[in-house]
Amino acid sequence: MASTIERVGSRGLFLAGEWVETGEWDEVRSPYSGEVVGRVARGGAEHARAAVDAAEQALRSPLPQHERAAILDRVAGMIRERHEELAQILSAEAGKPIRAARGEAGRAVETYVAAADAARTLTGETVPMDASAAGEGKLAFTIRVPIGIVGAISPFNFPLNLVAHKLAPALAAGCPVVLKPAPATPLTALMLAEITAGAGLPSGWLSVVCGPAQEIGDVLVEDERVKALTFTGSGPVGWGLRERAARKRVALELGNSTPMIVAADADLERATAAATTYAFAYSGQTCISLQRVYVHRSVYDEFVRLLLPKVEALVVGDPADERTDVGPVIDERSRDRILDWVARSGGDVLTGGTLTDDGLIRPTVVASPADESELACAEAFGPVCTVQPYDDVDDAFRRANATPYGLHAGIFTRDLSLALRAARELEFGGVVVNDAPSIRVDHMPYGGIKESGNTREGPRYVVRELTEERIVIIQP
Repeated sequence: MASTIERVGSRGLFLAGEWVETGEWDEVRSPYSGEVVGRVARGGAEHARAAVDAAEQALRSPLPQHERAAILDRVAGMIRERHEELAQILSAEAGKPIRAARGEAGRAVETYVAAADAARTLTGETVPMDASAAGEGKLAFTIRVPIGIVGAISPFNFPLNLVAHKLAPALAAGCPVVLKPAPATPLTALMLAEITAGAGLPSGWLSVVCGPAQEIGDVLVEDERVKALTFTGSGPVGWGLRERAARKRVALELGNSTPMIVAADADLERATAAATTYAFAYSGQTCISLQRVYVHRSVYDEFVRLLLPKVEALVVGDPADERTDVGPVIDERSRDRILDWVARSGGDVLTGGTLTDDGLIRPTVVASPADESELACAEAFGPVCTVQPYDDVDDAFRRANATPYGLHAGIFTRDLSLALRAARELEFGGVVVNDAPSIRVDHMPYGGIKESGNTREGPRYVVRELTEERIVIIQP
């Protein structure tokens, strides 16, 4: 790992195909050890404006669909070739256990493959003009044209694959991108920019600008040449961007307080295994990390009996260690907030709730937190799972829905009617049956409702959002 990280060293901004040093640097530190992983040039508003200038120039030489698809295929191949290098770097800067980091690198390959397919199959439709007497004799069809420059802001928790979900569909749609990566995890995004340039993307089509979020974000919001914004992160920031950019297309993928209902007839072994994996993967720092489990009272004790040994068997430690299941949260402020939420929850801590010798939060299970507590309705974004009994399914549905968020929810049951009822009544963008609601496959439509966002990710769906439909009418 050391040799991989040493090769990162100092990285400039990636502006229109060129590496630019600004004279100011920001250090990137390991969330686990605090050691410097690398450093990146600090950009500002002038660099963001230069990136938009270059993107505007790139739009004057549009790339045909087959060329966009070929570049995306080459990027996928190069990610595959540099899979281990990417995994090591994102593990170091994000504190993600190395096995999970390798999984993320593999997912990024799939994201680019799906985007290449979306680029090749992007098409309009024919319009039956003679369905109206006024249209008789006319031929009409629609084409899809790129919306224009895209401003993208990505989060720290998936520094490769969520960046891929910003960049790949935009290129598939024919849109140049100015990317602002998370300050905690910019190194992987810059490496992806290097790979993309090596795959033959012409200059101007991609810029990566690191630096103060507000300064760079202001340019992306205020510059009228930027036609779309795509943001993954916190709700207040995301909705604030949408209010300020009323004339732009703004796609938001925000947080969740993910519930799972366990019915009396559920496969408890399967349900507890899923809960153990998906409540604590990457220390709970995913938008659909399982947080709230509602278990029918008749099987509640057995569920807890099966769950706790699985949770306590998780290995907590150095993310570079192949054995590690749970690493650090991103910073000390987040760690302290999570422990405070646990302490103030009003529930019983069944396991965890303390720190390891190296300062990591042990996987924590809290029974029956107070309904008004943060753990019961807000997003913990940490290695914490709550369990609560319920007596009837109406109550379970009500409690699952009692959150401002609406990304994913899940249910374990053998009753098909109950599963279909859950699909109708759980107020979320996705409902998962007999698996954890933290499941995401990268080509599927993924996104939420309510405070969780306003879009659906997945390359094919994003491409349609980043193109405009234009009708062509021909009178022979």
